[in-house]
Amino acid sequence: MQAMIFAAGLGTRLQPLTNDRPKAMVEVAGRPLLEHIILKLKNQGFEHIVVNVHHFGQQIIDFLRQNNNFGLDIKVSDERQLLLNTGGGIKAALPLFSPTEPILIHNVDIACDIDLAGIYHKAEQMGTDGDALMVTNQRKTSRFLLFNKEGLLRGWLNEKPESDVWKAMGNENVGELERLPFTGIHVLMPSIFQALADYEGEVFSIIDFYLSACISHRIMHTTLPQDCRWVDCGKVEALPRAAEILG
Repeated sequence: MQAMIFAAGLGTRLQPLTNDRPKAMVEVAGRPLLEHIILKLKNQGFEHIVVNVHHFGQQIIDFLRQNNNFGLDIKVSDERQLLLNTGGGIKAALPLFSPTEPILIHNVDIACDIDLAGIYHKAEQMGTDGDALMVTNQRKTSRFLLFNKEGLLRGWLNEKPESDVWKAMGNENVGELERLPFTGIHVLMPSIFQALADYEGEVFSIIDFYLSACISHRIMHTTLPQDCRWVDCGKVEALPRAAEILG
């Protein structure tokens, strides 16, 4: 199994902790965030991992080298010259992956006790019925992905009054679509790799790509069980909760 960890972000929400380190190296429960995710992937059977780097990227490269890549096949996708955003980051890293196996994507600043191997295998079991599997949950937020009754991605919605922006694909009425927040964990199937490689531009969001691709590809979702803990630990005030999950 293969996975990519997004570790290239600037970590501005974690300042001042990220004034001298990348957010991937911020320690929670005695270990850097990056180490927590690598060990979880390793323990669940993942053997090949790609980590992208930008902000203080050399620290991550040195950390992986000092730990002998944790006994895994770990490659670095170097974005130190230009931060490519989430979609551009995966596109640039595609040559580092096997073209015939799914890729699980995990944001470094997400703490969750989800069964990652289970999600990976669930994506594999979609077969030709799905080209990507997005993990959603039921948390309170103002930003949602929109899915139809078949579980297919059809749009995105921001409910904040000052934004009131939504994008929808197809002929479905936005009011009839299910609204679900994205967790930052998803799986891309080989059937969508070429569409991503052909996507115009170098710097772009994976959400923008999915919204474009869902016209011609089947972008599915699976929702975390209510008892599955999840937190965006990209903010300092969220780190105690992250420690509960990761510890």
